[in-house]
Amino acid sequence: FILMLIISKIDYHFLAKFTVPAVVVSYICEILVTFTPLGIAVNGKKRWLGTRSLRFQPAELVKIVVILLLAVLITRLGKQINEWRVWGMIAVLIGPLALLVTMNNLSSGIIICGIAFVMMFIACKRKWPFIATVALGITAIVFAPPVAIALEKAGILHSYQLSRILVWKNPEAYPKSGGYQVLQGLYAGGLLGKGLGQSIQKLSFLPEPQNDMIFAVICEELGLFGAVAVIFMFLFMLYRFLVIAGNAPDLFGAMLVTGVLAHIAIQVVLNIAVVTNVIPNTGITLPFISYGGTSVLFLMIEMGMVLSVSNQIRLEQQ
Repeated sequence: FILMLIISKIDYHFLAKFTVPAVVVSYICEILVTFTPLGIAVNGKKRWLGTRSLRFQPAELVKIVVILLLAVLITRLGKQINEWRVWGMIAVLIGPLALLVTMNNLSSGIIICGIAFVMMFIACKRKWPFIATVALGITAIVFAPPVAIALEKAGILHSYQLSRILVWKNPEAYPKSGGYQVLQGLYAGGLLGKGLGQSIQKLSFLPEPQNDMIFAVICEELGLFGAVAVIFMFLFMLYRFLVIAGNAPDLFGAMLVTGVLAHIAIQVVLNIAVVTNVIPNTGITLPFISYGGTSVLFLMIEMGMVLSVSNQIRLEQQ
C-alpha cells in the first residue's frame, strides 16, 4: 500500500525510462526460473525465484512490463501501429517472453496475451483480425475436447492439460480425481450464505480455498448477495479505470490505464469462470482477494500507476 502511494506521486512519464531495463530483467528472470536450478518448483511447476521463505513469481512482473512496453510503443509509433510489420515487431518483442511464461504457467501466459490483445485492439483502427481471433477462440471452446486431443497428440498440450479439459466438460465423471475440486466449488452457495467465516468447504474439502477457489468460499459464506456485491465492486473499479483512461492527459497515460484495466478484468473473469466451471480449471488468483504476496504487490504497483495518471488529470484541471 505504501509502495502504491509512492508510485502514485511519481509522474507516470518517468516510468517510460525504465521500459528497456524492465524488459531485459523480465527475460533474465524467466530464463533463470525456467532453465536453471534457481527456479523453485511447487506442485511440480517451476514458477518462483528466491528462497523457500522469500520468493516471487516473475510472471507477475512480466504482466506490468508488457503493459508498460505496449503503452510506450503505441505512443511512439502513432499511426504506424496499424501496419502489419509493426505487429510483427511487437510479436517478436513480446512473443518469446509470453512463451517463456506459458511454459511454466499457462494461465499467466493467457493473461499476458489477453493484455496485449486488449491494448492493441484499443489502439488499432484495423479491427477485423481481433474479431476473427475472438471468433476462433469461441469455436475452440465449443469444440474443446476434440481440439485438445489433437493438440495433445501433436505434443502441444500436456496430458494433465488435456485431462482438465475433459474434466471441465463432464466433472461428474471424475468425482475423486480431476473433477473433485470443480464439484466441491460448485457445492458452495445459497442466497445469504452461512455467514462470514463459517465456510465448511474450506476446511480441507475444497482444494486451494485461499487461492484459485476463494470465490467459492465467498459464495458459501456470503451467498448470492455477497458474490454479486464482490462482482459489483470490481465493476465499479473497472468503470473508474475507464473514466481515468478517457480523461488521461495523453495517449501514454490512457494506454497505461487500459493495460491495467485489461489485466484486472481478464483475471477476475477467468477466476470466476473457473470456479463456476464455465472454462477449464486453471490456476488464476482473484485480484486483491486471493492469498499471494507477489500478486498483491504487483497489483498495488499497477494501482499506483493508475492513480499517477489520475493525479495528472487533477493537476491539469486546476
